Amino acid sequence: MEFRPLELSGVVLVVPDVHRDARGFFLETWHAERYAGAGVDANFVQDNQSRSTRGILRGLHAQIRSPQGKLVRAARGEIFDVAVDIRLDSPTFGRYAGATLSEANAHQLWVPPGFAHGFCVLSDEADVEYKCTTFYDSADEIAIQWDDPAIGIRWPVSDPLISARDRAARPLAECRARLEEALR
Repeated sequence: MEFRPLELSGVVLVVPDVHRDARGFFLETWHAERYAGAGVDANFVQDNQSRSTRGILRGLHAQIRSPQGKLVRAARGEIFDVAVDIRLDSPTFGRYAGATLSEANAHQLWVPPGFAHGFCVLSDEADVEYKCTTFYDSADEIAIQWDDPAIGIRWPVSDPLISARDRAARPLAECRARLEEALR
């Protein structure tokens, strides 16, 4: 198993050992001691799964007072997964890291607390599974504009399908006041 730190502090691409043979494959998707030894020291309380089709983009979402860490993987299909640093005291505030996660590569992305998360689907269909460190709280959530030019994410889709909630999302600069308020 390999843990590759990405360009933003705390964001890690996990490359598991996949054991394949004529019967199929086997891999570990979580091992608390191994992951903790690589800096992914998390206590997960909720698992989620979504199914989406090609061109769907979900995000960018984060919780403010109770930030979630997420360990994300594409159990089926292929996605481009993104973490955006929204930690106000971080030198990389507003920057992003992204990785392609797929059924074929079995990679995972660790999105630590303090980051917004989103993904777009590159295959005909994708099942995305992710483990969360805190429970979902809709009243605590913010949605950041997926195509905020200040962040500059290079999404591999040109005209994504997004939800009404994500269409109403605000640029990170407009979300900053709510982030600052949470620290008071």
